[in-house]
Amino acid sequence: MESKKPITDILHSMPADLNIALNSNKSALERWESLTPLAQNEWICWVITPKKPETRQNHINRVVTELIAGKRRPCCWPGCTHRKNF
Repeated sequence: MESKKPITDILHSMPADLNIALNSNKSALERWESLTPLAQNEWICWVITPKKPETRQNHINRVVTELIAGKRRPCCWPGCTHRKNF
């Protein structure tokens, strides 16, 4: 399934698999679009950090379900390690 529209990014590029998952769920996409760019970046980083494909897929699934549940940031995660102090 191809994504319906591109989703913008800040530091990390939007991964195609996360883009598809978000565009496949209207509620999750609406909540994604209500996030700050920094929060979006943290979710993206949380998705791209795992080394195992099955862990990455689990994170993608959790992004959708946790956004729908009202979470705005990944739980119990120290944040994007790629951010630099400006």
